[in-house]
Amino acid sequence: MSPKLQRLHDALQSTLGSRIASLKAAVGELTLEVKSDDYLAVAALLRDSADLAFEQLIDLCGIDYSTYGDRPPAEDDGGKRFAAVSHLTSVKHNWRLRMRVFCPDAEFPMVESLIEVWPSANWYEREAFDLYGIVFNGHPDLRRILTDYGFIGHPFRKDFPLSGYVEMRYDPEQKRVIYQPVTIEPREIIPRIVREEHYGEGR
Repeated sequence: MSPKLQRLHDALQSTLGSRIASLKAAVGELTLEVKSDDYLAVAALLRDSADLAFEQLIDLCGIDYSTYGDRPPAEDDGGKRFAAVSHLTSVKHNWRLRMRVFCPDAEFPMVESLIEVWPSANWYEREAFDLYGIVFNGHPDLRRILTDYGFIGHPFRKDFPLSGYVEMRYDPEQKRVIYQPVTIEPREIIPRIVREEHYGEGR
């Protein structure tokens, strides 16, 4: 760990204390994991503490860990599936931090919104809601941002079918756009160069 990264590590330990669920260094950056109950309070401390001074949230995204690393999640991980990951920047100290929080309930994933701490979280949280179905409690306008208003499901979830559930087309008889069940035939998506020797036999 570089001296600069060590200073950030020590400042986080000093300011956040027991609110740190995990703090790891990888590829020249720290990843701070916090519990969902502490998420909003930690965000405010990261912004307001003079020793940390993370004035900017530059990115926020959702993650589906249901098959992380091409393997099922471990039994002892508490069923964690969905997480929100934020990337923060301190202009004052010229350092960055990745903050991760897991949604406690995979059936209805929800964490607090960071808009009151960093207003730039607005559209990022809408995107994570749209693509992963993560609800950000306290968001003033949580609605889809990339998919159509009639879209069913959340397309970045790992259990979402590649062809989707419905398709949209213009009906000349009704003179409007309609939705109908998907008519696309399933197709081979595994490139030939990565298929095993006896791929497809016995089907």
